Amino acid sequence: VGQAVADHGGIDIFFANAGIAGTLDSVLEESVDEWAEVLRVNLIGAFLAIKHAAPQIRQRGGGSIICTASVAGMRSGAGPAAYSASKAGVINLVQVAAQQLSGSKVRVNAICPGLVETGMTRFVYDHARDKGVEDRIGHVNPLRRGGQPGEIAAAALFLASDESSYVNGQALVVDGGLSSSHPFNRQSYGRTAI
Repeated sequence: VGQAVADHGGIDIFFANAGIAGTLDSVLEESVDEWAEVLRVNLIGAFLAIKHAAPQIRQRGGGSIICTASVAGMRSGAGPAAYSASKAGVINLVQVAAQQLSGSKVRVNAICPGLVETGMTRFVYDHARDKGVEDRIGHVNPLRRGGQPGEIAAAALFLASDESSYVNGQALVVDGGLSSSHPFNRQSYGRTAI
């Protein structure tokens, strides 16, 4: 934040987009150190972004802070335990921050991506490619595909822009429709999905 202010004279938008997945171990198997590291990066990182960027943004008359959460923070089953808990924390953090920054003209929102091919999820995509089942990625969402980084970037650009001037304290879901329902086996209903 200090460097951005020094180099550019201020901050209007801050995108807290850092995140790590942690291990795939169960809650009973994961170590405290592993949990602490995921929370440090994913949740405390977002907290520090808000804490340090909000005063600078307020000083310039308002703007937008965007934090990357995840659909894993909304329901179980979309990510590892520590990751899911940390992203649920991010969703709540942006809601609390939006309330506490009331009247400041600083908006705070989260983006909740579904499965998107990034450095963090590359192993999922690589494994599917190696097994010849890449077409199965995202099969449980209505669009039946994984997301693209540009689709998340478009959501971030919207939240950063004046077009979203009345959006505050929200978790914008970009997941191909995954969170619109509980996944089910379409064949179990005895009919073919269209």
